[in-house]
Amino acid sequence: MKRKNITGIIISVVLVIGLTACSSAPSSSSSSQSAAASAPESTAASVIESTAASAPESAAASRASSAVSSESSAETSDADSAASAVDNSEDDLSSIKSSGVLKIGTEGTYSPYSYHDDSNKLTGFDVEIAALIAEKLGVKAEYEETKWDSMVAGLDSKRFDVVINQVSITDERKAKYDFSTPYTYTRGALITKKDNTDIKTFEDLKGKKSAQSLTSNWADTAKGYGADIVSTDGFNQSIDLVVQGRADATLNDDITFYDYIKQKPDANVQIAAKSDDVSKSAVLIRKGNSDLVKAVNQALSELESDGTLSELSNRYFGTDVTKE
Repeated sequence: MKRKNITGIIISVVLVIGLTACSSAPSSSSSSQSAAASAPESTAASVIESTAASAPESAAASRASSAVSSESSAETSDADSAASAVDNSEDDLSSIKSSGVLKIGTEGTYSPYSYHDDSNKLTGFDVEIAALIAEKLGVKAEYEETKWDSMVAGLDSKRFDVVINQVSITDERKAKYDFSTPYTYTRGALITKKDNTDIKTFEDLKGKKSAQSLTSNWADTAKGYGADIVSTDGFNQSIDLVVQGRADATLNDDITFYDYIKQKPDANVQIAAKSDDVSKSAVLIRKGNSDLVKAVNQALSELESDGTLSELSNRYFGTDVTKE
């Protein structure tokens, strides 16, 4: 009986120990799983923290890289633009030389500068200067006769390389185009009969009759000095009215007067006074053609140095209008 009780107790103890072991095993497994589960969370948190910390640095690096890239691109763009400007400058002159032709815009109806003679040949002071410049450049002069109103547009559209047609240098034009050195200097001229002693200065025009074309700027100038305007069709008619005594004076540029006197040396008219302001005419060239400007200036310098410009001026006007 005792032996059976002892055996039963032993069996009970063994069963309890077994049950305890079984109940503790899942707990251990659960701890293991919990640790395993927490490991990825810990790792992910670590990665997120690391990425978040590095993000500003990465963004800064990216902006810096972008800035450097932008600066590099801007510098490259500026360099390309500068190179392009130089190339255009070189290309215009080189293309003129390679084609062997300098294309010149001129009116062909503007005597004595650009007109057709009795044989219908294009000639004139400016036409001859253009031919001499082309010769100095080692090319042939080719003229494109164009109305004045379309002259600048023709240069813009590259119908011709230059305009040689008594183009006055003005600040407005200089902002858009390049000019050569001047080859003509003109002043306003107050013209009267040779025996007129009442008008010696522009101020003396007040109350006097001045023969002017109403479409000319000279009419406005005469009005500004207080003159009464006698309307005419142009310079020749204005001079006729002065000679006839139907007008006291007329205003125009001095070169126009010199051309008239060259043709009619016995005309009973004189220049009573000249304006202080000087109008300068030069070769008109598209902007960005520094090489062409230099080449034209060099040609004009040589033509001035050897006396060719003075000779040409005296032949057309009886005086030298190529010096200030």
